[in-house]
Amino acid sequence: MKCIYLLLIATTFLSSYSYSQDWKTFPYTPAGSKVSFPKDEGRHSTEPVEWWYTSGQLKGVNSGKTYSYMLTYFYFPASGFDGFRILNIEDDASGKVYEETRPLHYTTLSTTHLDIQASVYNRANESWSNKTDGNGNLIPFEYTIKAASASGGLNLDCKSLKRPLLPGDDGYLDQGAENYTYYYSQTRNTVTGKLTLNGITEDVTGTSWIDRQYGNFNPFTGEKYEWFQLQLSNGMDINLWNIFTVENTIPDNEKYRILAAYVDESTQYTISDFTIERLAFNWMPDSAMCYSAKWRLTSAKNNLDLTITSNNNNSEITLPFRFFEGATTITGTVNGQAVTGIGFAELLHPYEHPALAIKKPAGEIFNAALPISWQLLNPDEGRPVTYDIEYSVNNKVTFTPIAQGVKDTFYLWNNSSLSNDDSIWFKITANSIDGKLKGTAVSTSPSAVMAGNADSLQIKLFPNPVSNDLFLQPGLPANSVTQGKIIDINGRIIRVIPGNLFSSKIDVSFLPTGVYFLKLYLPERSVVLKFVKR
Repeated sequence: MKCIYLLLIATTFLSSYSYSQDWKTFPYTPAGSKVSFPKDEGRHSTEPVEWWYTSGQLKGVNSGKTYSYMLTYFYFPASGFDGFRILNIEDDASGKVYEETRPLHYTTLSTTHLDIQASVYNRANESWSNKTDGNGNLIPFEYTIKAASASGGLNLDCKSLKRPLLPGDDGYLDQGAENYTYYYSQTRNTVTGKLTLNGITEDVTGTSWIDRQYGNFNPFTGEKYEWFQLQLSNGMDINLWNIFTVENTIPDNEKYRILAAYVDESTQYTISDFTIERLAFNWMPDSAMCYSAKWRLTSAKNNLDLTITSNNNNSEITLPFRFFEGATTITGTVNGQAVTGIGFAELLHPYEHPALAIKKPAGEIFNAALPISWQLLNPDEGRPVTYDIEYSVNNKVTFTPIAQGVKDTFYLWNNSSLSNDDSIWFKITANSIDGKLKGTAVSTSPSAVMAGNADSLQIKLFPNPVSNDLFLQPGLPANSVTQGKIIDINGRIIRVIPGNLFSSKIDVSFLPTGVYFLKLYLPERSVVLKFVKR
């Protein structure tokens, strides 16, 4: 990962940017934008929540050691304070994270440009401001940052290399069910200055990302999310969001799936047509919180196929609430060309072990041709699971595997080795892709086995799939069926057909599309046949 980091730093700082500098002037308003500079770098007195965020990766000039940091100033009045500051410094070599959150008062919070002067509780005064020239004029998109915690501090100069990225194409987004935010990102900035950690100060250089948001989108009260920033070696930068509903879904629309990309000086775009697949999960040391830890990002636009990996799985911030904030490494391809990259992940969406309940069979007679069905009680679109199925006929002393890696919440199992009147128990185990999240359910009571299946009678259903009428082949003799039942995949009885009304032609036109079973009660046994309604 360090090699990738150094390669990207070299690419970023040693290459000569041939971009136009028309944006490096104040005032500057991007075409069609809802934000302007330097005014919208300052405080917006009509907006209830506002924050100034920067994260970056640094290298000691003399020591060669690498670090990452995150600094955020919130305007969010509470408990007699104007807001709070979060400062997070991470020593990459040791993996040690030094995090600190402090309430503050803003002694200066300009509304005309970026000038934050903060009196941080029990700390020295801090600042984040536009740089000025010898005549006191603002230098566009250049900044000084000074902040210090109990363990370390930053004294940095930052210079933007690229024009601002405007999520939503104009710097405004509706986020989640009810929230809005004005938004811009400065996706790549050179950083020089000094970093102090545990009493040792050294010169550092590196790269950073700056995010600005103001509106009513609130990390305290809003829907949980996973956010990523990606700085790629081909010069492309990506601002990425998955926002989760309270039901742990990620709706397929632009309020919940947001990918804003800086391609080059003339090309930016925002889309919702992309997929994030979570490849790994990680529990915090106290086992209280679990976050995703590795991701695959794919999108047809620019043919993105990128793998994002956390550098340190313990980069958690505990105040003002628990969330994950840490550096990442990126590998993959863009338009078929290999790229590497660095970035950051901010994870407010936690994950739980899957919780299960077996629905069928539940203490009744079990025929080996009936579906076993269960329910995932806490579904989470970010945590897809597969299921392993086992059974026991010795009162749960041992379990024997039936199937592994099942994706549905039902399974049709034909096992002729079962004997009539066996007492059978089932165990269902749900697993995340990496096995870090796991849940198990066992039958609450045994079911009595009734052996027999349709294959031994050589009965078939046709057509299958079916639209209207279903037929038995061969047809059964008159009065040979005492009762018929149509059952859905969850074991619910949809229709009962009395024996005196049963025929080899069954109307299923009323059924919704899906998988069903036809259970036939014969004088000596019962049989079950599967069909698909289209």
